[in-house]
Amino acid sequence: MSELLHVSSSPHIRSGMKTQTIMFMVLIALLPASVMGIYLFGIPALTVILISVGTSVLTEFLYESLMHKPVTISDGSAMVTGLLLALCLPASVPWWLVIIGDVFAILVVKQLFGGIGQNFMNPALAARCFLLISFSSRMTDFTISKWTSNKIVDSISSSTPVSSSTPVSSATPLGSITPGGEYDLLSMFLGKTNGTIGETSALLLLLGGIFLAVFKIIDYIIPLTYIGSFAILYLLSSGFDFSLTAAEVCSGGLILGAVFMATDYTTRPITKKGQFFYGLILGLMTWIFRKFGAAPEGVSYAIIVSNLLVPVIERLTLPSGFGLKKERSWKN
Repeated sequence: MSELLHVSSSPHIRSGMKTQTIMFMVLIALLPASVMGIYLFGIPALTVILISVGTSVLTEFLYESLMHKPVTISDGSAMVTGLLLALCLPASVPWWLVIIGDVFAILVVKQLFGGIGQNFMNPALAARCFLLISFSSRMTDFTISKWTSNKIVDSISSSTPVSSSTPVSSATPLGSITPGGEYDLLSMFLGKTNGTIGETSALLLLLGGIFLAVFKIIDYIIPLTYIGSFAILYLLSSGFDFSLTAAEVCSGGLILGAVFMATDYTTRPITKKGQFFYGLILGLMTWIFRKFGAAPEGVSYAIIVSNLLVPVIERLTLPSGFGLKKERSWKN
C-alpha cells in the first residue's frame, strides 16, 4: 500500500511539453510578423528587435546572478518578452527607450514578483503602457524610414511628392479610420501600412496564431471571443458598417494582443468558462477604449486591466467538486 501512495503538491496533471519548447514555438510563430516589420521599416526595426531581446535576456541574467537564483534565460521566456515589446514599438524609438522598457518588463513586472509564472500582468504590455505614459510623444512618433516602400509613402502623402529616402511622419491607419473615410483594407490585412513593428500584417499574425493552435500551445477560446466580441460591438455601434469594422480589427494591435498576449499562461484564467468571460471582457474594454477614449488604440490597457480581474474571474468560474454544492463566498 505504501508504494502506491504518493503525496505531492498541485498541479497533479502535468504536460510533457517543457517551458523552453513552448517559448521557442512562440518565437517561431512571431517570426513572420517580425520579418514583415523589418521589411517595411528596415534597419531601424531590426535594431529595435535586437536591442530589446538582448536587453531582456541580459537583465534576467544579471538579476538572477546577483540574487544567487537559478539562471533561467535558457527557457526562452525573456526572449519572448523582449520580442513582444519590440513588436509593440515604433521603429523610430531611440535605443535608450527600448532598454528602459525591457528593464521595467523583466525586473519590475517579472522578477520582483517571483519570476516566470508569478507575474500578475503581461510584462511586455506593462512595459509598453509604462512607456506610453512616460514618453508619449516618442511612442506615437510613427516616422516611416527610408527603407519603406514607395507605395506606403505615396498613400500617406499623395498631395506632396515624397522620395522613398525621405522620412515621413504620419498616423497609423487606426488613427485615421473614420466612417466614410479612406482606408485600404487589403493593405491593412496584408501588412503594407504604417504602425508599430509587429502590428502591421493581420494575415501573418493570424498564421502565427493558427500555428500555435495547431500545436496546442494556445487555445482558440480567448482569441476568438476577444476579437469576436469586439467586432460585434463595433459593428453594432457603427451602424453595421462591415468595412469599417473589418478595418478596426485588422489595424492596431488587436490581433497581436489577442493571439500572443491575452493567451499568456500566467495572466489568463485557468478555467474554460473563465477564459470565455475573459475574452468577452477584453472585447468590451477594447471597444470602450477605442470608441470613447482619447487615443485610438486600447488593446494594451484592456489586457492589463483584464489581467487584474483574472483572480475574480477564476473565483467566479471555479468548478465545484463532484457531489458538492457550488457556493460563492468571498470568505473562503
